[in-house]
Amino acid sequence: MPSQKQPLTIELALLGFVRQRPMHPYELFQQVQACDGLGCIWRIKQSHLYAVLDRLEAEGYLSCHLEGQGSRPPRKILSLTEQGEATFTEWLSTPVPRGRDIRLEFLAKYYFARREGPVVATQLLTRQIVCCRDWLAEYEAKSKGLPADSFERVVLQYRMGQLQAVLVWLEKCQQSVEVIES
Repeated sequence: MPSQKQPLTIELALLGFVRQRPMHPYELFQQVQACDGLGCIWRIKQSHLYAVLDRLEAEGYLSCHLEGQGSRPPRKILSLTEQGEATFTEWLSTPVPRGRDIRLEFLAKYYFARREGPVVATQLLTRQIVCCRDWLAEYEAKSKGLPADSFERVVLQYRMGQLQAVLVWLEKCQQSVEVIES
């Protein structure tokens, strides 16, 4: 049996919006574009979003029903399936696997984790901090064995600097969540 393709970050984020409550595609488009949410980090064309939603429905992550609107054509209302719920929940609790994924994927996860509440947000932050510290230690160990003038060492130093900055930011986020909890 062929394995099912895992949804992309934007697809998983769409599941997060529908998880909050069933909604129609245009309403979902408005949510994604909101400046105080994922609109800060993502832009998606309405036609592309609709294609992604159709794919998520075809793959069993979303279900839909039609809702009458009087004399206007019925509109499609999307709901999360059990498979969609399980996939979203697993994604939300898992730290990103690479440092370059912090900028988009982690920010999307953190957006939804904050909406879930301080406990979920703190758990995600803690797991991501552990990953970043592990990456940093790995880069430091690799860097020590390289000649001071090697390009690989320069690249590793750059990555270490990025990770150090990310760690400072993650720890500030964690402190702000802890303040909300108390």
